[in-house]
Amino acid sequence: MESKHITLLAVESSCDETAASVVRDGREVLSNVIASQIDLHTIYGGVVPEIASRKHIENVIPVIEQALAEAGMTIKDMDGICVTYGPGLVGALLVGVGAAKAISYAAGKPLIGVHHIEGHISANYICHKELEPPFLCLVASGGHSHLVMVNDYGEYDIIGRTRDDAAGEAFDKVARSIGLGYPGGPKIDAVSRQGNKNAIPFPRASVEGAPYDFSFSGVKSAVLNYINGCRMKGESYSQADIAASFQEAVVDVLVSHTMLAAENFGVKEVAMAGGVACNSALRAKMQEACDSRKYRLYYPEPVFCTDNAAMIGAAGYYEFIKGRQDGWDLNAVPGLKLANNVKLANSANSANCKKVVDKEA
Repeated sequence: MESKHITLLAVESSCDETAASVVRDGREVLSNVIASQIDLHTIYGGVVPEIASRKHIENVIPVIEQALAEAGMTIKDMDGICVTYGPGLVGALLVGVGAAKAISYAAGKPLIGVHHIEGHISANYICHKELEPPFLCLVASGGHSHLVMVNDYGEYDIIGRTRDDAAGEAFDKVARSIGLGYPGGPKIDAVSRQGNKNAIPFPRASVEGAPYDFSFSGVKSAVLNYINGCRMKGESYSQADIAASFQEAVVDVLVSHTMLAAENFGVKEVAMAGGVACNSALRAKMQEACDSRKYRLYYPEPVFCTDNAAMIGAAGYYEFIKGRQDGWDLNAVPGLKLANNVKLANSANSANCKKVVDKEA
C-alpha cells in the first residue's frame, strides 16, 4: 500500500516578506508565493516595523489563497498549518500567527509553530533531498549569524553566534554609508565585482576564548572611520574598493570560523543558510575551503535563502511527524531562542567572554 503524503500549508511573516507555501513531505515545494516589501522600505533605508506590519495585514490572505491555487489544492487537502512564531518583528509575526491560528481553527487542522532559524536551516532539505543530519550549518542573515550543529531533525547545538551585529546587518549599514542604499547585501555583492578586495586592510575580528563566535561591529566601524578619514584629508575613495575589501573581511571570518568548527567537531558535511548565503564571494570561498578539505558543501537556491514560507513548511514537517502541535495560545515570540536547552559547545562562550580582538588582514 502506498504511504500517505503529508502536505502542509506554511506561512512566514517575520520581517518584510509575506509568504505562503504548500510543501509535501518536507522536501517537495508545490507552491511558493512571496510578496516582498523591499521597494516600500527602500526609501527609508531599511525596514520600518509599523509599515511592514500593516502591509502584512493587506497581503497575508491573498498570498495564502495564491499559494493554495498554485498548488491546485484547498485547505481541506492540508494535513496541518505551519507558521513562523519567532524570532522577528513582533508586529509582523503576529499577523502570520493570527492568520495561521484562524485557518487552523476554522479548518480543524493541526497548528505547528516554527522557529525562523530552523526554517533557514531546513531550506537545505528542499534543494538537497539527499541531505540528512548530522551536519554543521552557518546561518547568516540580516538578524542572525550562528554556527549550528544539526544533530538531528529539530535537535541543535549552537556552537557560535554573533556578539553584536549580524553579518547581514553589517552589510546593510556599510552599504548605506557608502551610498548604495537598501538592501545592502546584493548591492555590495554587485559593486564588489568592480573593486579590489585587497585595497583596504579592514580588520577580521575574533572573540577571545570563544573561537566560533562572530563580531562585525568592528569592521563596520572601520569602514566608517576610513571614509571619515578620507573626507577630513580631502582624499577621494573608491566605493567599489571599500565594498570589496569590507566583503572580503566578512567572508574571511565566516569561512574561517566555519572551517575551524568543522575540523574540531569532525564534520564532513557543511551547509549554509540565510540571506547572506546568497553572496557570491561567500559561496565561492566556502566552496574552495570545503573542496580543499574534502568536505561536502550545501546551500539553498537564492529564493530559499531569503525569507520564504517553503523553508517553514520543511521545518514544520519534521515537527508534525513527531506529533508535536501547538494550541490556540501560540503567540509571537520576537526573541525566540533556537532551542529551549541550547548547549554552548565551547564552555568559553559564557557571558564573561566579551573581549573582542581585531586582527589586521
